Amino acid sequence: MEQTGATTARTAGSRRSDSPQRTRALGRALGALARPGMLLALIGPLGAGKTELAKGIAEGLGVGTVVNSPTFVLMNEHLGRMPLYHIDAYRLGDPDEARAAGLLDDRQAHGLTVVEWADRLLGVLPAERLELTLTPDSDGGNGRTIEWLATNGEHARLAAETLGAR
Repeated sequence: MEQTGATTARTAGSRRSDSPQRTRALGRALGALARPGMLLALIGPLGAGKTELAKGIAEGLGVGTVVNSPTFVLMNEHLGRMPLYHIDAYRLGDPDEARAAGLLDDRQAHGLTVVEWADRLLGVLPAERLELTLTPDSDGGNGRTIEWLATNGEHARLAAETLGAR
């Protein structure tokens, strides 16, 4: 574990998923152990599995409503054991649009925030987060690599308990 400051620990790892079902299962594990105030930043190209992972996270939180990518409304709020704030930054031109739209604010301290296309918001995302970069296999199959970077101890524990250091 690399120490970058007195209270900030950054850890990284990767994990393979061989199917959409496995990606969703990893999401369920993340959702089941997530704590209020956490932010999961999902990064990857179209079709990488970001929304499938988000659906699993919602299942792990006990969300009973349909979870789809909120591309046109930018953010959906779902209720489970804690609120899920599901943000899709695909249509945002720059990080300032997210700030102006109020997508990241204090209410998210009471729930879990999941941001698809988070790489478009790196300038405004909280420093403490778990980044999950999904890269589909080049053969066009269902496999993908999920690389993760946890920027603090709490997110590192979540990653270690759910994704492992494989």
